[in-house]
Order: sequence, then structure tokens, then C-alpha cells
Amino acid sequence: MFWSCKQELKEENNDLPEPLFTSYVNTFIGTDGPGNTYPGATLPFGMVQLSPDIGIPGWDRIAGYFYKDAIITGFSHTHLSGTGAGDLYDILVMPTNSKFSKKIKENNYKPFSRYSHDKENATPGYYMVDLLDYGIKAELTATNRVGVHRYTFPKDSATAIHVDLGYAINWDKPTDTYIEKVNDTTIQGYRMSTGWAKDQRIYFVMQFSKPFKTYIVYKDDEVTTLPVQGTNTKIVLKYNTSEGEQLIIKTGLSTANFEGAKASLTKEAPDFNFNHYKEQAQKMWEKELQKIKIQTIDNDKKRIFYTMLYQSMLAPTLLSDHNGRYKGANDTIAYAHGFDRYDTFSLWDTFRAAHPLYTIIQQERVPDMIKSLLAHYNETGILPVWSMQGNETNMMIGYHAVPVIVDAYFKGFQFDAELAYKACKESAMVDDRQIDIYKDLGYIPVGEHHENWSVSKTMEYAYDDWCIAMFAKDLGKEEDYAYFIKRSQNWKNVYNDKKSWLQPKDSLGNFIEPFIPKEYTPYFCESNAWQYYWFVPQDINGLIEKTGGKERFAQKLDSMFSYYPESEDKLPIFSTGMIGQYAHGNEPSHHVAYLYNYVGQPSKTQELTHKILKEQYKNEPNGHCGNEDCGQMSSWYIFSALGFYPVNPAQGAYHITAPLFESAEMRLPDNKTFKVRTKNFSDKNTYIKKIVLNGKPLNRMFITHKEIIDGGILEFEMDDAPNDALFLEALLPEPNKIYR
Repeated sequence: MFWSCKQELKEENNDLPEPLFTSYVNTFIGTDGPGNTYPGATLPFGMVQLSPDIGIPGWDRIAGYFYKDAIITGFSHTHLSGTGAGDLYDILVMPTNSKFSKKIKENNYKPFSRYSHDKENATPGYYMVDLLDYGIKAELTATNRVGVHRYTFPKDSATAIHVDLGYAINWDKPTDTYIEKVNDTTIQGYRMSTGWAKDQRIYFVMQFSKPFKTYIVYKDDEVTTLPVQGTNTKIVLKYNTSEGEQLIIKTGLSTANFEGAKASLTKEAPDFNFNHYKEQAQKMWEKELQKIKIQTIDNDKKRIFYTMLYQSMLAPTLLSDHNGRYKGANDTIAYAHGFDRYDTFSLWDTFRAAHPLYTIIQQERVPDMIKSLLAHYNETGILPVWSMQGNETNMMIGYHAVPVIVDAYFKGFQFDAELAYKACKESAMVDDRQIDIYKDLGYIPVGEHHENWSVSKTMEYAYDDWCIAMFAKDLGKEEDYAYFIKRSQNWKNVYNDKKSWLQPKDSLGNFIEPFIPKEYTPYFCESNAWQYYWFVPQDINGLIEKTGGKERFAQKLDSMFSYYPESEDKLPIFSTGMIGQYAHGNEPSHHVAYLYNYVGQPSKTQELTHKILKEQYKNEPNGHCGNEDCGQMSSWYIFSALGFYPVNPAQGAYHITAPLFESAEMRLPDNKTFKVRTKNFSDKNTYIKKIVLNGKPLNRMFITHKEIIDGGILEFEMDDAPNDALFLEALLPEPNKIYR
């Protein structure tokens, strides 16, 4: 039940139905601009992402769909949410008839139709659009492993369903496809492909609610017979349709084999009741969204919040089928015994806020996610860096499965701790990705590789090493603790004390000159020296000391948020959401606004987080200031809007800021709740005057994970002016301490 604005109004109108939480989700946020999201049908962390494809490649269409486009080329079953990688788009389905036959080069001469946003609608688990040129209404819904289509046709003797396995855009390329007829209502096949992930395998069984009359099969655009195998295959199923006739299509998926794909249909979609699957999808999303209730009279804020909560649950995605089988990262068919295997781990992004959020509101799924990371280790001998569809893409840097595992360990989630520690340690001791040089020199020197990223790698490896050190200490591995805690200080090896910058070095230990901090160079990963300066979450106090003390550190923070790029500066595509040199559109900046808490100026943290929340997220298609990145951009919003954020994602502590809403309530397991309440809340009262936890004044600028999951009430008294003097003695998380 959703909170009303006034209790007395609620009591007078208690017979009025409360709106569903799903009604506040705008699945089109991020489908324009740099967000790279898709609007189609999926379930929380589901294997299927059934969504429209424009059919034209390009950066704007990484997720298959771009709001400004005017055509649809079909509906494929797999998509990535908010990434910069153009992959997936498996098993394209497109209905056509005799009313339209135009082809265009831009979509590789595939069938298409114009569409209008006036004739398009989507809610969590459901998508609908009118294909205007054909007069066909397309509706999509999904179960975890089954995509369900419903097409409503006009009268036509040449209605057709195109199932195109050769369809590919952006980085995706089929390597082997296959189609066979099972009976006159069922086909099955597979699509093997390469792209960002090099060895992708999707098996499918597709069932139709009405037998197809005839069919035509193509291989490399030449007519052939079934079964058909090749890199570019397609089948066109022929129907006679009467006015208003509907056809339901169910597509069960597996990454392992046909048996798994068939089990997806048998277990999840045994009949053709489209409305039932749509309602079940809505119920599942409703259950997830109800985990956090907010109170606000601002409907735009409400829509943004619940859309961000929705988008935080689009990845990782299921990889294993109902038989427990999946395509392993060592290219075998592996078995997940007693757990669901997940993949699509965008760890460089999601270790920062998404995975900490899951430890609060996805407690039932976290153990399986950790076991999935460990399964990848068992299959390859190393934890994943950025894994997808049973593959390692090696995208981005660090070994950030480590903080995800360490965080879950200290928060009490159950998995094999000794195996997990072994995986963390061995992943930090390999000799690839320049870790061998890092072990030898204590930093990564500059090199010729276009993604050298030497400073960024040094800093991110050092943070992950701190996580391993904390893990080792808790397990009584003192020798390992001493080794990794020393490595966690390697960030200092690229600190130029004379210039007060983290600066690239050559292999002889010489700082590279000339050095201009605002420039985007190969030494920093998708960032510049300004944005990476602050990435020492394991030792902020040490960074303050290196900078010259709290006053100098605060001055440098001020400069970070006020030193704007000049008109002649060349900004890369990922420098978006700029506030000075701060780039909210890219993840390395995400914790920086909270660092004012370390220097006795929490009011500036409160100002900046409110500014970002209000200006960088919008209830419109161009509502993300950067790639949504598999839940990280949305998870930052969820945490910050609630009034706390994990600056060090593995420490079990959350830095406090001013909440965006009058109140909020998190529903936790065992019927517990954690409530955020405010006094004197208004648009003008954006500063914290007093913090009370469970009825007692809180003399610190953080709360712990345990305090949240044990349930309780966090109260903020708000004011219209900064109150920094009241918080000068407020405590901060202690260095080298885990809060559990």
C-alpha cells in the first residue's frame, strides 16, 4: 500500500485503491541520450530481455532501441542494459503482411515498420507497439527464461512471421545458426555468435498458438529446405489471418541445449495465456518494487525513483536453465548444483553501489550471485572482470569481483569462504593484465597499449588489495594480510608530492611530463587526473594527508566541482553529467561528493548530492546523464535519495547525506523494516540539523549495514542553512575496519 500525502486524507479515502508501484516506472528513461537502456519486457535479473530493435547500428542503438528513431525491424530476445557494448540481439521475430514491402539499406534490407510513440506503451514486464505500416499490434511479455509475443492482425492472406537468426548489428556477428521443424506449431534451433563476448550460445524452442500454413527457409538469402544450418539463416512462417485474430508465440531459451530450452517452456510457460504471463510479470515486479516505499508529493521524483529501482534489477541476468545447465566460461556445458547461475557482471561499474544495494534488498539472490562468481573462477582459474553469456570480455580494469565477494562475506552471506578467499587471492596474483608488473614495481608504468590506463589500474588494484587484506585478516591469514595491506598502499607510488597529483610514471620511476590534469590521456581509464584523484576509498585519510591536510583537501574538492571544461577542451563521449571536472555520467566520480564529510563540511555533500539527484536524473527518455551501466547509475540514485551511500563498498558503512524524500521505508526479510524519517522537510530545508537513530542522537556521519538490516528508524531534522559546526566532532568510518 502506497503512502498518501496526508494521513487524514488517507483515512477519509481509505476505500480508494492505491496505485501500483509498477505504474510509476517509466521504462523509456535512458532510451534517448547516453543512457543506452531498452524499454522491452523482462523480469528481475531474468534471462530474457524481449525488446524492440530499430535494426540500425550505432552508439545510440547499443541496446537495440533509440527513442528518436521511427522504425522497428523486429523484436529480439536478449539485450544489454545501459552499457557501451553493442552485443546480443538474439533471435529476431518480425510479423508482416501484404500491406507493406518497402526495404531500406540502413537496416540491411530487413522487413520493418514505422511506429509512433503515441501508439506505444510499456510497463515492467510488458511492451506494446502498433506496427503502423502493417496494421499489426505487437505485445511482449516474459517469464524468467521465456519470451512471449502476442500479435493482433488485420485480415490478410499473406501474414507472415519472420524468425531471423542472421540478424546482427553493432559488435554482434552470428557464427553458426540452425533451424528445424518439430511439428506444425513448433520450431527449434540455435544461434551461436561472437562479438564483445566471443563464444555466445543460445538454444531456443519456439511454439505457436496456431499451426503455420506453409513456410519458406533461407540460407544466406537463398531459399533452401529444413533443417538449415549456416551463419545466416531465417524462416518465414505463413498464415491466413482474419480481422482481429491473435497469434501467441513462446520462445524458451537455454545457453546449454535444446532440453534446457524446452524445460523453460514446460516449467514457466506451459500454455498460451498471454494475459496470465503479463499479470505474473507485473506481480513479480510489484513485489520487488514494494521493497522500498517513499513518500513524496512530486510525481516526477516518484517516477524517477521507481524507474531507478526497476533498472537496478535488470542485471546480472540468469545464465543457467531449469536443468541447472549453462554455457561455462571455459566453453564447456557446466552445471549449477543447488543455485541459479548468473552472468552479465559489469563489475567495474556495479561493485560501487549496485552490489551493496543487493545486499540490502536482494538478500535472497546475493549468495547465488557470489556462487556464480566462484563458478567462473572454478571454470577459468580467475574471477571475472566483466563477464557475459558465459564469457570473459576483459572489459575495463581491476579485479572487482573481489570487493563484491568480500562485502558479501563480511555481511554474513553463506558461501564457501575458503574457496572465495582462494579465488580472490589468485585473481590478484596472476601475471596478465599487467598485474605481474604491478607486483614487481608497485605500480603500472606507462606503455604503448591504447588502453594502458596505468594510473587507474594502479589505484583500482590497490583498492581490491585492501579488500583481500581485510578478508585474509578475518580468516587468520596474517602473512597474506601483511602482504596485501602493503599492496593496498601502492596508490602512493604514483603520487607526485611536488605537484599533489596522482601522475603516470615510466618503468624507471620518472613522472611523465608534460602533465595536464584535465586532459584525457591513455593513463586514466575513461577519465582524467581530476576524476581519478579521489579513488582511494580504502585510505581517504591517507589521501587527505598527502594532499596537505583537511583544508587543502577541501579546497581541491571545491576546485573539482567548480573548474569547468573550457569550450576548446576535447571531452570524450563518457564525460557527461559534468559539474566542474566531476562527471556523474561515469563511475569513477560517484563517491566524490561524499568526501566533504571527511573534512567537516557535510553541508557541501548534502548540496551536491541534491544537485545531482535533481539535475542529472529526469523523468523523460533522455533522463540519464550517462550510460546506465547495468544498475550502477540507478543504484547511486536509490542510495543517495534515501540519504546514505557506500563510499568504500566493502566496508559495511554508508556515508550520510540529506534524503530526497519526506520519508522512506525499506522492507527487509523476517518482517523487519528500516525507515527514514524527516522533520521540517521542505524544498528549502535541504540541510541536516540533527540525526537520530532508533531514538538516540547519532554522533557520526555514517550508519552500518547491520543497523539497516536489523531494522530501525533513521530520523533527520532538516534546516534551510548549513550546520557544519554541529558535526565537527561527528565520527567517520575508521581506516582498516570492517563494520559488521
